[in-house]
Amino acid sequence: MTKDEKILVIDDEQVILNAVSRIATAEGLNVDSDNDAASALKKLSHKEYSLILCDIMMPQMDGFIFLDEMQKRKILTPVIMITGYSTVENAVKSLYKGAIDFVPKPFTFEELNSAISRGIKFYRVQKGIEDAKFRNDKTSILYVPGPPKYKRLGNLSWMNLQSEGIAVIGATDLFLETIEKLVNIELMEIDAEIIQGDSCANLVTDDELIHRLLSPVGGRIIERNEKIFKDINLLEKDPYFAGWIYKVIPSNMEYDLKYLVPFASDRM
Repeated sequence: MTKDEKILVIDDEQVILNAVSRIATAEGLNVDSDNDAASALKKLSHKEYSLILCDIMMPQMDGFIFLDEMQKRKILTPVIMITGYSTVENAVKSLYKGAIDFVPKPFTFEELNSAISRGIKFYRVQKGIEDAKFRNDKTSILYVPGPPKYKRLGNLSWMNLQSEGIAVIGATDLFLETIEKLVNIELMEIDAEIIQGDSCANLVTDDELIHRLLSPVGGRIIERNEKIFKDINLLEKDPYFAGWIYKVIPSNMEYDLKYLVPFASDRM
């Protein structure tokens, strides 16, 4: 991570502010912090940050309202939400509202470090897109969106519901663009139950970071893509087809769909 990157941490618990600041500073990042989301919004009006880490459950202005306010003000800084283990649904909701990732409490150094690393790279991809728009450069392709009929959980994972009711899931190209070179993948076993918004796979990169992939739907795994064990590059070369990860029998597709976004909307 570049030394001059600046991040903003928002949490009403001083112990969390201290922990995040300590970890981020150790990685060479400049850290600003605030214990109030409304106050943090004022900072965003005159300071530029590469990344924001924000708690969901806060008094007065919570993380959801903060995301809404950022959207209203057209502030594009990527946001990673911080949440308790007991609020996975809230975390999924935050992805639907525009957060790029979430980190559960209590977090480890490795969990936070990998999330921040992805967040900084997401910021750079986003800046590249904005720069290309400014130059009216339509030839720059920084990532490939999924097929229009597929649906995504935030910018992390995708789901394609087949005619027989089986959901095929995988990692988005944008998620893969925010990590270093893949060297390994750790998958769950067949018949394992997965939950929407919970980790379903670990992607290991050559910088020794482990990146958890969040499942777009809940259900029972009935098939794994064993080919990616033999050729890990399939994930990056063809993430939406040959690089699929699981086939799943959904447990409550109607419920899960309310937090998924069609890729078709990205082209509007």
